[in-house]
Amino acid sequence: MSNQNLHPQRIETLNQRFLDWDAELCVFCNRMSRSFSVRNFFRIVSRLGDGLFWYVLMTVLLLQYQALAAPAVLHMLAVGLIATLIYKFIKGKTLRPRPFNVYPTIVCVGKTLDQFSFPSGHTMHAVAFSIIAVSYFPALFWLVVPFAFMVALSRPVLGLHYPSDVIAGAALGAFIATASLFVY
Repeated sequence: MSNQNLHPQRIETLNQRFLDWDAELCVFCNRMSRSFSVRNFFRIVSRLGDGLFWYVLMTVLLLQYQALAAPAVLHMLAVGLIATLIYKFIKGKTLRPRPFNVYPTIVCVGKTLDQFSFPSGHTMHAVAFSIIAVSYFPALFWLVVPFAFMVALSRPVLGLHYPSDVIAGAALGAFIATASLFVY
C-alpha cells in the first residue's frame, strides 16, 4: 500500500463516514422503539440481559445436573468476572458518550448502568455466556443464542448503544470466552 492511501485526510474521511453510518444505523434501530410492543419487548430482554437470565440459567443447570453442572457454572462466573473487568477498563479509557446524549433524534427508552457507550457490556456478557453454556451443554444453543442476539439488538433499539458498540461487545465476549476454553 502506498503512502497516498494512508493520507491522514483520507483516514479522517473514512472514519467520519463510519461514524455517520454507525449513527444512521442507530437511528434506524431506535425508530423501532416507537412501537409500544417492540419497545416493551426489548426492555424486557434488556432487563433479563442485566444478569437475571444468566443467573436463572446457572441455577437451573445446578438444580438439573447438580455437580455435573458445577464446572460450567464456575466457568461462566469466571468469564463474567473477567469480562466485567475488561469492560470497565475499556469504558474508562474510551469514554464514548451514549448515542442519545449526542443525537437528539435518538430516544433513550431503556435504563443505563453507566454513562458511557463503548463497548456494550450486555452484548459482551451475552455472547461470552452463550459460548460457555453451549460448550458444556450443546442443547442450550436454541435458547441462549437467540437470547444473546435479542440482547444485542435491544441495545441500539433502546437508544443505549451504537451498532459498533454492540459489534465490539460481541467480539470481545467471543474472544474472552474462546480464550477461556483453551485455558480452563
